[in-house]
Amino acid sequence: MQTQQRRTYQAVIGLEFHVHLATRTKMFCGCRVTYGEPPNTHTCPVCLGHPGALPVANERAIELGVMAGLALNCDVSERAVFARKNYFYPDLPKGYQISQFDEPICLGGHLDVPFGDETIRVGITRLHLEEDAAKNVHVGTSGRMHGSVGSLVDFNRGGTPLMEIVTEPDIPSPEAARATANHLKDILRAIGVSEADMEKGQLRCDANVSIRNPDGSFGTKTELKNMNSFRFVEKGIAAELQRQEEILAGGGRVEQTTLHYDPETDEVHELRSKEFAHDYRYFPEPDLLPLELSASYVGEIGERMPELPDAMRARFVERYGLSPYEAGVMVSDRELAAFYEEVASEADPKQASNWISGDFRALLNESGTGVSDSKVTPGHMVELIGLVGSGKVSRSAARTVLDVVFKTGERPSEVVEREGLGSVEADELDGVVDGVISSNPDEAERVRNGDKKVVGFLMGQVMKATRGNADGGRARELLLRKLGS
Repeated sequence: MQTQQRRTYQAVIGLEFHVHLATRTKMFCGCRVTYGEPPNTHTCPVCLGHPGALPVANERAIELGVMAGLALNCDVSERAVFARKNYFYPDLPKGYQISQFDEPICLGGHLDVPFGDETIRVGITRLHLEEDAAKNVHVGTSGRMHGSVGSLVDFNRGGTPLMEIVTEPDIPSPEAARATANHLKDILRAIGVSEADMEKGQLRCDANVSIRNPDGSFGTKTELKNMNSFRFVEKGIAAELQRQEEILAGGGRVEQTTLHYDPETDEVHELRSKEFAHDYRYFPEPDLLPLELSASYVGEIGERMPELPDAMRARFVERYGLSPYEAGVMVSDRELAAFYEEVASEADPKQASNWISGDFRALLNESGTGVSDSKVTPGHMVELIGLVGSGKVSRSAARTVLDVVFKTGERPSEVVEREGLGSVEADELDGVVDGVISSNPDEAERVRNGDKKVVGFLMGQVMKATRGNADGGRARELLLRKLGS
């Protein structure tokens, strides 16, 4: 939002998302969908495009497409048609991609994106199903075709079920574009349609970017391709908006092109002149029948839909007293939300939120571990919160306990006992504070004279002397009382 306000021109941004669907097999054959396995080990005549091989539509992929459409408030079509999208490239052995054109599986819809203190409604133009192309690997220092010494093709990815979601150009700024991509990821994960992991290429984002002139007329649109992180979505769009503004400010004209964002230089580079839709020579796929999606079929899928993030966020705010931000952190990960609900059913919900969204989530991120793979159970977290709440363990020591539990799966009380991490008793703490004051007479005198900044130093000495086992609140209160502050 701030970026938009700095500009003379108004940003006009629409996004296109390519999402791998969470199926076991490919879109039109029985080959397994895999990641990280040896190249070209999951292929067959259908996904390799051999002559005479016939595709069969993946029923689960169609169901997931309907689920995504319902979650995005789309109208699910009664009839959807697969089409051939013709182009020639090494990652497309048939010479065409099976996609959907004028009769997609879903039309219309919207996404309400939390953005700061407001909510932005982003329209959904369409949602359609298709197959992914294979993966090209360009050999060379940059990893891109330009400057490479050769290219390899891995057909394992070829034919993976793909969903394309196209938004209306309703997004007002690069920051809002990043928030939109994040929110869409949360929804897709929450309903189990996709893992939407950008690092694995399961969620890829293109951006259509233009700037509206001060007189209200629209500028020329350019397309930023294949941005693979939420941060790059924001930075790439910001760089392109700046480029367009500089062209217009210099009296030039923005050309309709396809661009690549280079994170290392924070610049965009032209890939090719824009291909228009008619260049693809779409026509209905003759080997696949049109999809007939009855109201009862769509209704049955709708009844099985899990709770959506927006509804879950509102419920967490109301039931557990969390702020919208705290609730948003929890519902961003379906497993984390389930973990939280188990803990909050037996422990203070606010404390549960603080521990899970803070220390526990940091440990998960640092180790690259998922909630379900962690050795920390909801029972462990309930016990840890109870130990802190009863004063048996300081919050500082509890962090050490959680670290050990995360590595070993031991009960928190066992770790406290074995490591001697129980809170310092009142008499012992009293003696420690006296010792710190007598060992640091100059700092103590400064506190007596009203210099509160030195309190932190003395508190650090107390925590050091108690190996972090002192209750911070009690120690600070005792220290200030003894210094007459």
